[in-house]
Amino acid sequence: MRLAAIASVTVNPCTTSSPTPKFTHFSVPNTPNSVNPLKLNSDHVQIQNPKFSWTSLKHASSLFTHYSDDSSSGNLARNWMDFQGLNDWEGLLDPLDDTLRSEILRYGQFVEAAYRCFDFDPSSPTFATCKFSKNSLLTRTCSGDTGYKPTKNMRATCGIQLPRWIDRGPSWVSTQSSWIGYVAVCQDKEEIARLGRRDVVIAFRGTATGLEWAENLRATLTPLPDDMSNGSCGGGAMVESGFLSLYTSGTDTCPSLQTMVREEIERILEIYGDEPISVTITGHSLGAALATLAAHDINCTFGNAPLVTVISFGGPRVGNQSFRCQLEKSGTKILRIVNSDDLITKVPGFVIDNNDVADRQSVKVAGLPNWFQKRAEEAQLVYADVGQELRLSSKECPQLSKGGVATCHELGTYLQLVNGFVSSNCPFRDTARRVFNEHRRKKLAATL
Repeated sequence: MRLAAIASVTVNPCTTSSPTPKFTHFSVPNTPNSVNPLKLNSDHVQIQNPKFSWTSLKHASSLFTHYSDDSSSGNLARNWMDFQGLNDWEGLLDPLDDTLRSEILRYGQFVEAAYRCFDFDPSSPTFATCKFSKNSLLTRTCSGDTGYKPTKNMRATCGIQLPRWIDRGPSWVSTQSSWIGYVAVCQDKEEIARLGRRDVVIAFRGTATGLEWAENLRATLTPLPDDMSNGSCGGGAMVESGFLSLYTSGTDTCPSLQTMVREEIERILEIYGDEPISVTITGHSLGAALATLAAHDINCTFGNAPLVTVISFGGPRVGNQSFRCQLEKSGTKILRIVNSDDLITKVPGFVIDNNDVADRQSVKVAGLPNWFQKRAEEAQLVYADVGQELRLSSKECPQLSKGGVATCHELGTYLQLVNGFVSSNCPFRDTARRVFNEHRRKKLAATL
């Protein structure tokens, strides 16, 4: 899910002693403003308020914050596993570590590239495909050299059985397989040295077609297939039906997203398996859900899998408590960037008490009466949040506090929130500066 316009952000500097990123702006090519007839898709909502006229950010040769000073680069290279979540980002989230902030924004660049590549125009003969060739998609959509080379285009297929007459309908309804993202491998020697390893990125966009929306609405839980279950946690792992369908469905002419992910990771591991390597899967909205499934699938499929990390923006819930347990047992590291004011992060289903154990009989739905809990369980609608959470809030950000529901879910909003967040005690840099100035005025007044 994505707004048609990406925010143009004026970043106010932090008053702390931490290095402050500088930004310039560049324009985003206009995309057709075709609104999904289901009226649920915020991907193409135009924001008329110029305060929320979104464009992406760049710094020097990168779209987003990029610290190139020697101390920061050395810190990342030495401790890259910590920043990839090996220790569940302990001590890095509150306050938000500047190096981690830079990495989150850098991965946000790859998600934004996936959006920019996608042809959103339903009247176009190339609707739902990538507008650029594989070799040029990053150079055409990112400002500057990322150091990564795209190696594989990814497509997702709707598994819903459609009536034959649907082929005569508009393309946004009848398109069954759509370009969903890409795989890119870091090839630049300087960037590999800065990162401390060779990084493999898989980036997924959010919802864009009518059939993807139809899959999103299939909110009941369904069991994981055997080849995606590691057998731990007593079994019973279940995930959202529509997300699993988009990940595992294929056609005679288009293999499933699962097959493409597995084949490409196998190929990459054969080439680079003898050197330090990481797999980072990132996505926004629907893409965040698919990133979680792909990460779990990689860890279940490859016994020699490297560290697999998910950086998700505005993702919905994906599975139940047993699924969360399997993710943890397999070593899949997930950092969910959540806007408290984003409704998409609160669906589907109902969240269990995170302190409950995996035993199904111990599950309690927070804040709901027992009879409602029973009905939710019978309907397969009891979900669990996964991984670690960086919780932000549009209402705490001065530039975003008056934004609407659609704005809260926009990828540009998430990137601005990450860029400005300081800590839970002082949420944003603007807030920090205002508090500092107020304290200073009071101190001066007391001396007069």
